[in-house]
Amino acid sequence: MIINETIGNIAQNPTTKIVDYLDLEWYESTKRIQRKKTRNGEDIAIKFLREGQRLREGDILFENEEKLIVVNILETEAIVISPTSMLEMGTVCYEIGNKHIPLFIQEDKVLLPFETPMYKWLEVSGYKPEKQLVKLLNLLKSNVEPHGHGSLGSSIFTKILKMAAPKDE
Repeated sequence: MIINETIGNIAQNPTTKIVDYLDLEWYESTKRIQRKKTRNGEDIAIKFLREGQRLREGDILFENEEKLIVVNILETEAIVISPTSMLEMGTVCYEIGNKHIPLFIQEDKVLLPFETPMYKWLEVSGYKPEKQLVKLLNLLKSNVEPHGHGSLGSSIFTKILKMAAPKDE
């Protein structure tokens, strides 16, 4: 089955039909082309043609007389920060964004996928991060393409790997 677009969201369209879930990791929700299987074994090919389309929790991918196929975003380990002021919210979002790490805002909290170096950095910076198992649902959109700073690459992992790599002598 090929899916080119969503046809609604189960939150706005409650149903008594059988629901078959397509389980996705948070980072798979932004992929335009992918092949997956639903919980009941239905093969799904997602081919979004437009840029910027993404799958959200509860999106309906298919519907017939008997069933729906609905997106389920899986829980994952995340860093959760509860800013105590707008200044702290802005500062922590700026610092995380400057490292090109995906950022989520949910229920007045800042969330990001768990990375030990980032967790430790946030701790020593005084932000009081917590490690929790959560659904990362509200990815902030960026109006710029990812880019790197200097010759070390575009992610904190790339920088750490390059710094830790053995030097050629």
